[in-house]
Amino acid sequence: MARVFAEGRLVYGMQLPVQSQSTIYAEPWEASATALDLAEVARAADRAGFGYLATCDHVAIPRRLAGAMSTVWYDPVATLAFLAGITERVRLLSHVAILGLRHPLLSAKQYATVDHLSGGRLILGVGAGHVQEEFDVLGADFAGRGAVLDETLDALRAALGPEEYPEFEGERFAFKDLGQLPRPVQSRVPVWVGGSSPAAVRRAALRGDGWLPQGDPRDRLPAQIARIRELRAKAGIADPVEFGAITEALYVGEPGWDTGRRTLTGKAEALAASLREYRALGVDQIQVRFRSRDRAELTDQITAFGAEVGPLLND
Repeated sequence: MARVFAEGRLVYGMQLPVQSQSTIYAEPWEASATALDLAEVARAADRAGFGYLATCDHVAIPRRLAGAMSTVWYDPVATLAFLAGITERVRLLSHVAILGLRHPLLSAKQYATVDHLSGGRLILGVGAGHVQEEFDVLGADFAGRGAVLDETLDALRAALGPEEYPEFEGERFAFKDLGQLPRPVQSRVPVWVGGSSPAAVRRAALRGDGWLPQGDPRDRLPAQIARIRELRAKAGIADPVEFGAITEALYVGEPGWDTGRRTLTGKAEALAASLREYRALGVDQIQVRFRSRDRAELTDQITAFGAEVGPLLND
């Protein structure tokens, strides 16, 4: 298994705005944003050298959670396919696909098509999910979602492989003599496992090609990374693994408005110096998020980061 990104370099990507609008991170302007806004942000990131663009996954949000989570969650497969057609170089990441909501052959068909349409740019980010009503209404197993995800990942290794007629036999899923074309462009679609619980960390170690932490602060990352390396060594897994981190909110330059006390602001050199610390912690890729008051400010931030901060991350 080859790495997605070159070893020893700190790569930056971003979760796209508009396509998911949890109150934790969405900016007010996103509520009235359109597909054109989403497209312009994606194109700006593609031009600015971002390593990946990411989209979330929820099918339906119950009323009890809608106040915090909102009900704005674009479908990840449709969104990634849209992005495949309007970008050229940037990788396309599901962060994260809740695979337990769907049969593995359905997921394989969808994501193989995205990889095919994008010329081999898919990164399959996966997670167990946390909204019980979402599982219940779809007839999916919420209580056993961890075990379901584990088996689904095993099934997907076969279903996303090179064979037109993949074969798999597990406790819950079994298939053979069922053909699926097109195949992915990539001989092995990289799978990055999301989550910071002990179970998610173990899953990332034993079944993933990368780890997507769920908001771990900087001081927690080294222990989590060490745990994944330890579990892989014990299991005899020699393939490379890529570690991620979600940074603090950023603003390149002096904002002139209240971006919040936890936002990193300032000149490119200062931001780069702070972000380089992630590489020292063992991180391979950082997911950045910019504060903004409208689409134009966000695309300006993306452009400035790519031109001024990005080149300094690996000095």
